Amino acid sequence: MRKAIAVFFIIISILSISSVYATNTNIEGEIISNETKSQLVEIKEKELSSLEDYKQAYGSDTYGLVAYILDKVRIYSIPVGFLGIAISAIYQYVIGIRKLDVRDKGFNAMIGIVTMLIICQVLPLIFAVVVKGWRG
Repeated sequence: MRKAIAVFFIIISILSISSVYATNTNIEGEIISNETKSQLVEIKEKELSSLEDYKQAYGSDTYGLVAYILDKVRIYSIPVGFLGIAISAIYQYVIGIRKLDVRDKGFNAMIGIVTMLIICQVLPLIFAVVVKGWRG
């Protein structure tokens, strides 16, 4: 009986497969509205000017690009780190009450995430001190 039900669901799923073509058109038929285009251009110009500021501050295209990337890593590592800490705390304190191996897994993950968070926060500072301090 179970095999018949499984075969029935497989046949239904195979017969219901169809191609879906998605487009981002709104009511007027425009793909992207003018307001969205202007916001995207604004964001792009702001980021390019920020990148140019880093290149001028560090005196090199390569060092400026690395400093820009490290700054973005520093900014985005905070929410990712907090999310990882929350998930590992759930493993350690909620699921780990019943299973000790899961508790150890949560603790080890929390240590790793906190270590990566600290590295991502300190690395741009170390880069700036080394590049600007030693290069002059």
